[in-house]
Amino acid sequence: MSPPAVLVSNGAVSPHAPPSAAAFLESTPGAYTTARASSTGLILWWPRHLLRLADSARLLAQSRPHLLGLPAKPPGALSTAPIEPLVNQSVRVGVHEMRSRMLALGECCPGEDMALTALVRAGRAADGLEVCVHLGVYVPPVFGDAGAKLAVAGSGREAAAAKYAPWARMRKSMEKMRPPGATELLLTNDGDHLLEGSVTNFFVVCQKEERQSKEPLSVQTMANKFEVQTAPLRDGVLPGIMRQIVIEECHDLGIPVREVSPSWSKRELWEEAFVTSSLRLIQHVGTVQAPLLWEDIETKTWRDVSWAVKQFQVHIISFSDFRSYIFCDIVLVLLIISCNLN
Repeated sequence: MSPPAVLVSNGAVSPHAPPSAAAFLESTPGAYTTARASSTGLILWWPRHLLRLADSARLLAQSRPHLLGLPAKPPGALSTAPIEPLVNQSVRVGVHEMRSRMLALGECCPGEDMALTALVRAGRAADGLEVCVHLGVYVPPVFGDAGAKLAVAGSGREAAAAKYAPWARMRKSMEKMRPPGATELLLTNDGDHLLEGSVTNFFVVCQKEERQSKEPLSVQTMANKFEVQTAPLRDGVLPGIMRQIVIEECHDLGIPVREVSPSWSKRELWEEAFVTSSLRLIQHVGTVQAPLLWEDIETKTWRDVSWAVKQFQVHIISFSDFRSYIFCDIVLVLLIISCNLN
């Protein structure tokens, strides 16, 4: 029996079996956010998601209405009308329905979470918006499982400050550059400064250029010898929920964070890397690869390109010794504890 899924439109549950979340996003314009919810219905960091969804809808209505499904000159009310109550209403209905279906199936979904996608788009009425909420079963990856394999494959996104559904179709143009085994594609505008993943934010733990030591990585040595780097919003990256949380956690841990796009030409200074998203939280990176010639991205496929590869050392994870943690696992443990996701 296939896992349950629910689609809610303006508070009403669709009687038809919904498509996958990816297929749904590819089929419609709109601003959206994707959040992870526990089997009990707790949505992680939902206030942040709701705020970003509202900001994305307003930004698109004002500057790129076509990405919201609006005409070139949308009614002014669309950029100012509060959408939070409409979204919360559909979310409550969807979570209740999804939990009921998961409980009814019992053994099909033991201990599994939910992936919740809330989308706002132009409604049928000339001055209205439609809220759609898609929910499906989410199976979290095994803690400490294999790292992500990243490949530099495309340019930065349009209107990166907003999260919008048409990006699901736009990023398909990069698939010709996805090498076998690559689990995520990285974006860059110049072939050197790495911005973000196609569905993630990207971080590196980097040796400070004035201090290049090979001592074991630990929280204590981070402050003096390492810094965390991730592209700043001004460079054109999505303001990811997990991106901001990781930055805040680093500040709380006393770990230096520099918002600067990691430089591929300085990859020998990278100790490790990780990607973040609201579903996977944090996943460490096993390899990053990039074309030797940036110009090849626009004209060739992965088969026709020569690649340079950065491979990260495998660290053994041990609860008895913090020095054997990779950095992202330290932060992930703290997030798991803080979210009570045992």
